[in-house]
Formats: sequence, C-alpha cells, structure tokens
Amino acid sequence: MNTERLKEVLTQARQETGKVIIGQHDVIEKALICIFTGNHALIEGVPGVAKTLLVRTLSRVLGAEFSRIQFTPDLMPADIIGTNVFNLQRNEFSLIKGPIFTSFLLADEINRAPAKTQSALLQAMQERLVTIDRETHPLPPIFTVFATQNPIEYEGTYPLPEAQKDRFMLKITVAAPDRAEELTLAQRTMTKDAPETLLAQDIVQPVIKAEDLRELRQELGAVVLREELTAYLVDIVRATRSHESILVGAGPRATQSLIMAARAYAAISGRDFVTPDDIKIMTPCVLEHRLILRPEFEIEGMTVLEVIQQILQQIAVPR
Repeated sequence: MNTERLKEVLTQARQETGKVIIGQHDVIEKALICIFTGNHALIEGVPGVAKTLLVRTLSRVLGAEFSRIQFTPDLMPADIIGTNVFNLQRNEFSLIKGPIFTSFLLADEINRAPAKTQSALLQAMQERLVTIDRETHPLPPIFTVFATQNPIEYEGTYPLPEAQKDRFMLKITVAAPDRAEELTLAQRTMTKDAPETLLAQDIVQPVIKAEDLRELRQELGAVVLREELTAYLVDIVRATRSHESILVGAGPRATQSLIMAARAYAAISGRDFVTPDDIKIMTPCVLEHRLILRPEFEIEGMTVLEVIQQILQQIAVPR
C-alpha cells in the first residue's frame, strides 16, 4: 500500500491550517494525528489560545461538518444526543437530532457539565453510535470529538471520569504563543488578515473531501513498526502499572493508542517506518491524562510528565 498520498495530504493540511493558526505547529500535528487515526483529543489551554479556532479550521481543511457544544452545569444528555418529540400533525414521534450528529464535534469546556451529561458521549466516542429511546443511530465514520478544558480554573467544574479520559487518544496542551508569534497576531489583528477573518473569507481551502478521509486512514497500516519496537512500546505502558509513584497506570487502550500515534507521527514526518524517537515523542501526550499519581508523591511536587520521563529513561531502547 502506498503512503505517498497520505504524506501529501498531511503536509497540505498543515500548510492550510497554518494560514489561520499562528505557530502551534506541534498542536496542529497532534490534532491531525488524532483525526487520521480515527481517535479523539482532549485539548487543554488557557482562554484565547485558539482552541476553538483550531478545530473549526481543521474541519474546513478536511471538508468535514463541524458542531460545537458549550458544556454548562445545566446541560442535559438530551441536549447533546437529541430526543424524540411527538408530532401532532403526523400523530407520531419524530427524532430531533442533537449536535452530536456531526463529523467534528467540539465539546467546549467539557468539565463544566456533570458526569451524567459527560457520559452521553461515551457510546458515541467508542462505537460511533447513539442510542435514543432504545433505538440506535449511526454517526459518521469520521466522527471525532475535540474536548477542551481550562487548566487554571476549577471552580464549578466536574472531573472527567477515568473511563472517559481513556477514550481520548491524546492530551494536547496548547501553550501561549512566543513573542514573535504574538507580535504577528497583534499585527494581523489590525488588518483584514485576522485569523477569524481569513477563515470566514474562505482563504483556507479543503485538501480532501470528508469521504476520502476514511480511505486515507487505512494508509497508516503501511507504516512499518518493527517487532522490537512494538515490545519497547508495550514495556513503556506496562511500566506505568508497577511504578512506585503511580496509583493507577495505563490500560491496554493506551498501548493501542501509542501504536497508532507513533505510526501517524512517522507518516506526518514523511517516513513509512517508525523509529524509537517517534514513540518517545508521542508517549507523554498518550499517557499523561491516563495516569494517577499517589497522593504522597503529588504532595512532594512530582508531576505525571516527570514520572513518564523517568520511565522512558529506565527502559532500554532497542537498536
């Protein structure tokens, strides 16, 4: 199977997205990795770092439908998935679909809704199906959830359940732009080239159609992952279950996610084979949101990312 088409599309998608999103090359790459592996992303960043704009831009670039849900404490599951409403004229119930029936779904500030509302996404994220009044409805095959969180404001928020966090392939941290990027943003803001304006003016061109995305995902199967690297990857995930500072380690879904992420990163780097560095680069964003530290180590100031780096240093890299 030829991966040249996949490499070409990934390159074009980065270039088109970069017309609107200033800097954030790493964030764009990781978002594309989630999309092209058929997985979901948890995006964390302070307000104003273009989290929403990123997803809207990617939906335009990849020719996909986009919906946004603002999660609030009073949001109900039916507000997300939809409900059956009785039609007096037809004398029957008809389905009013919720915003979840889309291709790219932005769950904005997902931790502001209680657990029963967050759980409305569980079946959709895992099976791409929605059950309403005992009837199951399919979602588009490229259905992807991008959920955002604000890392500095926890008042009035509800922690994500572990089962839901595990369904997110990557945790993508969006940092504030550096000085040069923020200067570019400031200069653009005073002209017709403001990021939101560029998107509204259709400056960003689709690189593929939504129906082609599913076929391109299959191209990742041609990216070679050697047996010894597979064993290296498995050892990394298994080490999280026995590390002294970790209370809850990563499960088998983390292993699957790391395999897919490493393959996609190799493809986005223009290679048809995975290297140990691909695995090392993708490990933190695959594992960070899945691990829970023991309280005594948290009190000492240790972070999950520091533990992950310790594990990477302890496991021998295959030659």
